[in-house]
Amino acid sequence: MGAQKKSATARVSEDQEELARNPLQAILLADSFATTFRPITLERPKVLLPLVNIPMIDYTLAWLESAGVEEVFVFCCAHSKQVIDYLESSRWSSQPNFSVTTIESHNSISAGDALRLIYERNVIHGDFVLISGDTVSNMSLTQVLQEHKERRKKDANAIMTMVVKKSKPSPITQQSRLGTDELFMAINPVTKQLLCYEDKAEHSKGFISLDKTLIADNPSIILHNDKQDCYIDVCSQEVLSLFTDNFDYQHLRRHFVKGLLVDDIMGYKIFTHEIHSSYAARIDNFRSYDTISKDIIQRWTYPFVPDILCGSSAIKVERQGTYRASDVTLSRSAHIGSFTFIGQGTKIGNDTKISHSVVGEGCTIGSNVTIEGSYIWNNVTIEDGCQLRHAIVCDGVIMKSGAVLQPGVILSFKVVVGQQFVVPAYSKVSLLQQPTQQDSDEELEYADNTSGTGELRSDKLNGDIAADLSETAYELGTGGVGYIWSVFEGAQDEEWKHSVAPIPKDKLVKLMLDKDEDEEQLTQDGNVLSASGELKADSDDNGSEDDDNADSRDDYGFFEKEVEATFLRAVHENVKVDHAVLEVNALRLSYNMASVDCAGAIFYSMMKLAVESPHHSASELHRNAADIITKWVKLLKSFLHDIDEEIEVILKFEEMCLESAKEFAALFPQVLHLLYDKEILQEDAILRWADEKEGADESDKVFLKSSEKFVQWLKEAEEEDEDD
Repeated sequence: MGAQKKSATARVSEDQEELARNPLQAILLADSFATTFRPITLERPKVLLPLVNIPMIDYTLAWLESAGVEEVFVFCCAHSKQVIDYLESSRWSSQPNFSVTTIESHNSISAGDALRLIYERNVIHGDFVLISGDTVSNMSLTQVLQEHKERRKKDANAIMTMVVKKSKPSPITQQSRLGTDELFMAINPVTKQLLCYEDKAEHSKGFISLDKTLIADNPSIILHNDKQDCYIDVCSQEVLSLFTDNFDYQHLRRHFVKGLLVDDIMGYKIFTHEIHSSYAARIDNFRSYDTISKDIIQRWTYPFVPDILCGSSAIKVERQGTYRASDVTLSRSAHIGSFTFIGQGTKIGNDTKISHSVVGEGCTIGSNVTIEGSYIWNNVTIEDGCQLRHAIVCDGVIMKSGAVLQPGVILSFKVVVGQQFVVPAYSKVSLLQQPTQQDSDEELEYADNTSGTGELRSDKLNGDIAADLSETAYELGTGGVGYIWSVFEGAQDEEWKHSVAPIPKDKLVKLMLDKDEDEEQLTQDGNVLSASGELKADSDDNGSEDDDNADSRDDYGFFEKEVEATFLRAVHENVKVDHAVLEVNALRLSYNMASVDCAGAIFYSMMKLAVESPHHSASELHRNAADIITKWVKLLKSFLHDIDEEIEVILKFEEMCLESAKEFAALFPQVLHLLYDKEILQEDAILRWADEKEGADESDKVFLKSSEKFVQWLKEAEEEDEDD
């Protein structure tokens, strides 16, 4: 017994010594080993691309430093010299208690290769954080590190903890707001162990296969499709040795995670840690670039926002989420709209309108230019009369007068667009010819041939790439220079799904029609998961009527939350009303709800937003409600088809005033009048509601009595009409 006690005491002492001896380390992958940011990444590494005018890697490093990481090993492969030069000249080269060391490779073509090389260097001495340099987060690592260490003490096979966050995919596109495919995770709700990970399920089949042993070994499993993989992992040293022992492990998720989950011999386990109020997301494609940029501008990533990260640069944050450097030259007739960033030294001409966009440093923008939902990087020249909508324009680009970029266009470094030329939607344009194959390691071949600013070193380029650009200038109009890349066969859908541009309405309609057919097939099958996703054992009991009613209430609760999330996303991302209608319609079909359920959920979401928006008096609250209702009136009216449905909205408002939004109780008559003025509620609906209330208990007439004057006015107006 004495020996056992001594051993236990020694173990605690060893743990404390280990914590004291080993600083918290992180491996940062500065290469995505992917092609999603082509053609831009043929000339500059992804981690150095500007995200609201700050290189992506700065967000990742700033977070790691704030989270208590002391040593970061940055793995560089494609364009490694650019990454190393940047880090050596940045503030990260001399931060106290925070060392950044680069590890360079010229022949690694996957994350697996990177981790095998790091293992050979023997630089990791304990648990470490694994992350890529295109990740933005403000979460604390304290809890997830503690959970990971506690599990390790009890079970040496618990080698990895993945950070996840709730994020419901669109019911139409089956994509998250980051443009990633719908992800299915089976998780033990008690232990948080990850049991299944499927990022590309066959939606047409409508089901996912789970091993029977999972059900047998876990009394409860929840299958989630509402979790976002944040690509932040806390790992034990064994993770590196496993990559070394298994050379077929290349991709972190597709090979390593899924490989461990199906390996019942070694017994290694992966767990999850869900964050709620914190932010964490990875820039995986152009759509997530757009989404995360908006999140940064709207300060969801605080304190990692431009005015704080820029440090020496004076950035002024103005009303409606507008950021402006101190030395911007802005014409008095120019209009800068909400959620827009304007960088240092930029000049903007007369009658130019810019909204929901980021404009970099040293740009010259002429007169009568329209820029909406776009990302203009540094030293770009946009001449008079140009139009840009939902596009990315890289450093040094010149757009001659009257040029137009249709939604989804990507202009790589130093491209020139000719006068009056219209670049077609989703075009990718570069000074480099399009590679003949889509290999993820081609960045390695191009890395030594470009400077990262679009300056081609023609003496180093092979004949295919160094072809005379003048022969394709006609593609970009008079005076244009650059190649318009063609879309590879079968990749058309990927262009608009992963673009910075909103998905076109005709595409959404087609997807929704396809979904209708799938839903009909699934309904006939009858094996549909509950909205909660919980997998339960079969029961001989057919269930009582009370159980059915409870399930119905639960379903409406889930549905209402989904509608609210959809509505808030539409508000924050400036989604068009028509697109929001399609999203809500898809939810209606998915949950088997009626139009009146949609109307009630939308109205609830509108009123809740009004209450949660800043206000200091009843009049300001009424103004909030009026502004929201006015902007989204078309959305609400899309689901109100008759008098009965309008009455349900009034009843919903009564319920809110009594329970979830009591601040509106005193404003009930004014809001009722507002809904009438906006033609959301017809006169007959209000009068029928009043008539039905006449026989009710006094306690149920509170809002009728407060609205007596308005109801009486409607009755008198109706009588006058009848007399006429």
